[in-house]
Amino acid sequence: MPLDGAPPRPPSGDRSFKRSWLRNYAEYALAWVALKSLEWAPRGLAQALACGYVRLISFALPRLGRVADRNLSLAFPELPPQQRVAIRNSMYRSLARVLVALAKLPSIRRENLDEWIRLEGREHVESARHAGRGILFAAAHLGNWELSAYAYGLVVGPMNVVVRPLDNPLLDRLVERRRALCGSRILSKRDPARPILKALAANEAVGILVDQNTSLDTGVFVDFFGISAAAPGGFARLAARSGAAVIPGFALWHPEERRYVLRFYPPVPMTGDTVRDTQAVQSVLEAVIRSHPDQWLWIHRRWKTRPPGAQSLYDPERAASEAV
Repeated sequence: MPLDGAPPRPPSGDRSFKRSWLRNYAEYALAWVALKSLEWAPRGLAQALACGYVRLISFALPRLGRVADRNLSLAFPELPPQQRVAIRNSMYRSLARVLVALAKLPSIRRENLDEWIRLEGREHVESARHAGRGILFAAAHLGNWELSAYAYGLVVGPMNVVVRPLDNPLLDRLVERRRALCGSRILSKRDPARPILKALAANEAVGILVDQNTSLDTGVFVDFFGISAAAPGGFARLAARSGAAVIPGFALWHPEERRYVLRFYPPVPMTGDTVRDTQAVQSVLEAVIRSHPDQWLWIHRRWKTRPPGAQSLYDPERAASEAV
């Protein structure tokens, strides 16, 4: 069965799931041009271009901004509207930095990695590697998730990265090739857990994004910013089954240094209780987001899945009346 949070595979013969080849190629062409322009431009110009691209996307898809505003009003009801707007706008700049790093990955080597990122808390990683039961990295769409796995691969060793394949297979291959440049192995979220357990048994590292909404049948409800949220319970179950160390790790932008800091946090103790362990991981994530709210991807409907009988938090009329 697929890992938690993964969408079901398209039923055989169901054409409603199929995408137009013309749409796939058009999206690919636009993405390729944008990516190459960022790759070839000097870093400062690339950042300005990326900000422009993100701004165009936000104009073309205004729903993303509305979701971000709604999420921020849920997470930070105590903040004045102007401050929440400032966080949203800073989030777009953070996303632009992610795009620049993704575009520049082919030119990032161990020799010049220090210009982009430095590592902090590596002693937690080395201790877990010495224990010999593998590492489960609790990652998130926070800071620069693309650069974090890449930097780990260059400095420490290849990582197994669990991702949800993009709907457009052409774009998926384009991004996957860049992610694998440092030797990392890409595992699909739609695949069974067996490859992950095999990697952990070999004392390898596996990175999984744990910050997204999941479904009722695969998730467990935990407290996240004071609101019940469906989180992937499979992560905690993998930790319990494998005995791997659970280490939160995020590449956070440091404005004074003008580069990222890939910070590894102390291992989160696992008890074997799926709900309790999931809550422990999500609490660490929430604390880091609260410290760096402008670097989390607020455009995802994090609280979409509700407990049975609970009202949707993304009701259009309710969102319109409560959003910034």
